[in-house]
Amino acid sequence: MSARVLVVDDVLPNVKLLAAKLTREYFDVITAYNGPEALELVKRESPDIVLLDVMMPGMDGFEVCEKIRSDPATMHIPVVMVTALSDVADRVRGLEAGADDFLTKPVNDIALFARVRSLVRLKMMMDEWRLRESTSGQFGVIEPAGTLLSEAADKARVLVLEDSVLDLEKITETLKRDGDHVIPAETCAKALERALNDDLDMVIVSLTLLNEDGLRLCSQLRSHERTRQVPILLVVDEGDLNRVAKGLELGANDYVIKPIDRNELLARVRTQIRRKRYQERLRANYEHSLSMALTDSLTGVFNRRYVNAHLPRLLDRAIDNHKPVSVLMFDIDHFKDVNDTWGHDVGDDVLKEVASRASRNLRTFDLVARLGGEEFVVILPDTDDEAARIVAERLRTRIADAPFAVSAPVGEIAVTVSVGVAVGGRLGDTADNLIKRADAALYQAKRSGRNCVVADPRGEVNEFRVTPAH
Repeated sequence: MSARVLVVDDVLPNVKLLAAKLTREYFDVITAYNGPEALELVKRESPDIVLLDVMMPGMDGFEVCEKIRSDPATMHIPVVMVTALSDVADRVRGLEAGADDFLTKPVNDIALFARVRSLVRLKMMMDEWRLRESTSGQFGVIEPAGTLLSEAADKARVLVLEDSVLDLEKITETLKRDGDHVIPAETCAKALERALNDDLDMVIVSLTLLNEDGLRLCSQLRSHERTRQVPILLVVDEGDLNRVAKGLELGANDYVIKPIDRNELLARVRTQIRRKRYQERLRANYEHSLSMALTDSLTGVFNRRYVNAHLPRLLDRAIDNHKPVSVLMFDIDHFKDVNDTWGHDVGDDVLKEVASRASRNLRTFDLVARLGGEEFVVILPDTDDEAARIVAERLRTRIADAPFAVSAPVGEIAVTVSVGVAVGGRLGDTADNLIKRADAALYQAKRSGRNCVVADPRGEVNEFRVTPAH
């Protein structure tokens, strides 16, 4: 996963060391050597994450973090404090200032890379929800969701998987300070059952269980739709960084080290609950505003009106952040024959199933829209040419390889699509031009025999794979 990382430290060797480590992992690194310079770069360069030293002359890291969090334009950028300070009180102060984590020098590479990747994934998801809400707000049907810090962090429902009676009591007593309701579980099976049948604000998973693997529960929670977005906090033994890294890779949001410090636990829990509630508010606003005005009534995916409003904003952001955005244009091959042979009810069945298969095979922040008739578009943020081609080919095969169940006596019919791919994100690119290039590639796919993918990265049509129609 590529991302732009801002490294802030007043000591040049520290900056060079971190920058070298991150560059080797294919991150794009920018650097700053004091607080004011860091704040200027945060606004100008929009980094995906900030690695921030605490002990700097003039403006220290705590103040820098507080300023990042207080600005609505930058408050969603993850901040990890990297410092020689190891006292728990300093760690809690950093978390209360808005930091997402607190890594102690010398930084362990496993913990560093796992944390950066985890927080970048979170930011990508939050950025997309904020952009979608902003796009919806253009139509005057919703009020802004406010800020992350304005969300309440109390009275949460928290599931705790812990087989140590003492640790469970400590966690329960600590969370009661905020009026949280703790739901205990001793096994992964019981925890999963409760999670799937309850509305939770958070799950705390111990990785020190005697006879259970807490990482298994993390994997199960992320595989179910009901629990996919519930924040997970790991409880780990000191030095068990390999399991922490694996947990973050599986989708855990944060971790706390035993012996548990009550103030640190409470600070981390509050951060995750605020973030979850803010994301839910964004999603609720967005879904309410789009339920009628901006979705296609037949298929349930977005319509042309939304694409016309959303794509220019997404492309502008991609250009500012030096990241690609890809567009797939596809339509159903010989769709007129489907209507003429089986009737419009069957045609509607096909349209709905095509939209469903397209949506099921994309990331949560990708976008599917029906432009009209049998023509669809898929918008893929932060996706380059190679990845877009792979997604397009996967989409084509998922539609072509399994017949469509229809309401006609025939029971099922074969359906294929032709796909055109275009990639934007360079200075001068426009939404109209990007759509036209994808449409030109789609036209070429039809001329090449249909049921195929053709890519047109910058106006020169390059065939990716052609499978003749049967």
